[in-house]
Amino acid sequence: MRPLIVISGPTAVGKTDCAIWLAEKLHGEIVSADSMQVYKYMDIGTAKPSLEQQQRVKHHLIDIVNPDRDFSVADYQVLFDRTVDSLLRSEKIPVVTGGTGLYIRACLRSYAFTDPGADPEIRRQLRDEAANAGDIDYLYRQLKQVDPETAVKIHPHDSHRLIRALEVYRRTGTPFSKLQAEQEQEQQQQKSPSKYPAIFLFLDRDRDELYQRIEARVDIMLQMGLVEEVKSLLEKGYSPELKAMQSLGYHQISQFLENRISLAEAKAQIKQKTRNYAKRQLTWFRKEPVDLWYHISGSNEEFFGEILNYIEGRLKQDVE
Repeated sequence: MRPLIVISGPTAVGKTDCAIWLAEKLHGEIVSADSMQVYKYMDIGTAKPSLEQQQRVKHHLIDIVNPDRDFSVADYQVLFDRTVDSLLRSEKIPVVTGGTGLYIRACLRSYAFTDPGADPEIRRQLRDEAANAGDIDYLYRQLKQVDPETAVKIHPHDSHRLIRALEVYRRTGTPFSKLQAEQEQEQQQQKSPSKYPAIFLFLDRDRDELYQRIEARVDIMLQMGLVEEVKSLLEKGYSPELKAMQSLGYHQISQFLENRISLAEAKAQIKQKTRNYAKRQLTWFRKEPVDLWYHISGSNEEFFGEILNYIEGRLKQDVE
């Protein structure tokens, strides 16, 4: 079986350009591993590949669900397997790229997820309870009583995650933290470490340079029309309370449009939270079985070429 090429790294490091260039050279196709690029109508804030980039190389697993759809890693895993199997049958090399660590881990290791699923009625009840209480901290206090371990990991005003954790508890009678711990233990005990052979590369840059790229990207997103994109989503009827709309960038711009913060405050928050997200990505992937942790220091031409040489060498070894 041909190996997958996996290109990951922190946000704004340069994954997309590298993956597209490699896919062109290797006659492959891109399989996105980004939890936000699955959503339609959310292009600018998710740094989705441009139409020109998508025309250069075929992309999979972007623009597949509406923003009001609850889309889990288990849902992604099913589509990933279907897509990769089809590409391998067509003798195409899948170039998997994205920074969502759980998506990459789950698909390469073929995790079996125990998802209690959504219960719209319980969610409605929780929203009604919070509205009737008239207290912004109501949901947080409820979760703290039944699952304090999860509560400390969630911001007291993150209604989507609070409702999800309470929904799981009311539906199963088991704290969300306990279900997660049991699932993680099961995953670690799985005998098959990898479903697909893969060449796993992680791109990195000097911290100051990465932060400069993050700040520049946020500025460009605003220039490209991020405010208008969020306004359009709200006008389409997508609630700012939706999981997708609570994501980085969309949440802050929604708050700006609701006159809760200024545009300058929204921009500053997006930059800071994106830097924090990049730190978490680096921490996550240090625990993963990466084949090559590549520190970018030269031009794109130089580092693309070195990455290609490494991959071709590995592919040659596999043939021999």
